Amino acid sequence: MNSETKDLDLRKGDVERPHFEAVTTLSDSQAIRSVDFHPNGKLYAVGSNSKTFRICQYPQLSKLRHGQQTAVYPPSVLCKRTKHHRGSIYCTCWSRDGELIATGSNDKTIKYMRFNNDTNQLVGHEMELNMHDGTVRDMCFLDDSSTKSRLLASGGAGDCKIYITDCGSGTPFQAYSGHSGHILSLYSWNNAMFVSGSQDQTIRFWDLRVNVSVNTLDNERKDGGLENSAVTAVCVDPTGRLLISGHADSSCILYDIRGNRPIQRFYPHTAEIRCVRFSPSAYYMLTCSYDNSIRLTDLQGDLAHELSSVVVAEHKDKAITIRWHPTEFSFISTSADKTATLWALPPS
Repeated sequence: MNSETKDLDLRKGDVERPHFEAVTTLSDSQAIRSVDFHPNGKLYAVGSNSKTFRICQYPQLSKLRHGQQTAVYPPSVLCKRTKHHRGSIYCTCWSRDGELIATGSNDKTIKYMRFNNDTNQLVGHEMELNMHDGTVRDMCFLDDSSTKSRLLASGGAGDCKIYITDCGSGTPFQAYSGHSGHILSLYSWNNAMFVSGSQDQTIRFWDLRVNVSVNTLDNERKDGGLENSAVTAVCVDPTGRLLISGHADSSCILYDIRGNRPIQRFYPHTAEIRCVRFSPSAYYMLTCSYDNSIRLTDLQGDLAHELSSVVVAEHKDKAITIRWHPTEFSFISTSADKTATLWALPPS
């Protein structure tokens, strides 16, 4: 049974609200921008502004208990590469089978490596991609079912194009144009479709099967004026029905993809939102912001009505990235405070 089926009442008083506990904290010499879980949930990869790349072990949560102040230890690091890039690591992404791990940097390159799921070790030589002419801000893996090859979509600053790379051959074979501003976020939820958010204030949907943008969402008009705010984060729920976008003006917009309409705009934070993620079963949503906080929003009920949300974790500086564990009710957040912290809800 998925632990996400816990019923968390976000409307209760502070004492009864869900209190996530810090379990492990990885510290670095510089801000940590990127993290991603291995699909089996037993490992996670972390990339830092210090150019350091690490693969860490997911800890045992059995000793975690409500109300007990336990020491927060660093995670067990299985692999560490210093100077992995020539610049800061902005994004980290694992393929869906866990056999490839990719990183993108402001040195304008992408590196990807093979990973052995049996030995938990990187194997062979890394591949380096140099087609971007600006910072690589985000990436997502797709799988081409017809050729059984792993594809990597990547975007960022510079020419504002999204590149599709065949990781088997190491060859970028498609470049999507359409955005007029830096691409800040990419997300894929099936083998052919992915979505992009941009500084040009638009969200675009892409389909590998037709090689073009198949839909564009612009900011909605509010009070007679156009809300001008960069799209800093995008995520689609596992069913492909809902999209959530985060914006530089601290707002989120929830969209009905199939109905091609916004459901509502809300403001869970007081500063720019940097990442949004649906929980694995889409009962909840996490958002992190430059206001240092991570908030949990309840998506059970009428999505057109006011959504309940609560702060579940805080950093000492800007919160940059969040990732849910694939099966456990826990998540990792990274921050400008030079840490990546794993948070979990103690057993009741």
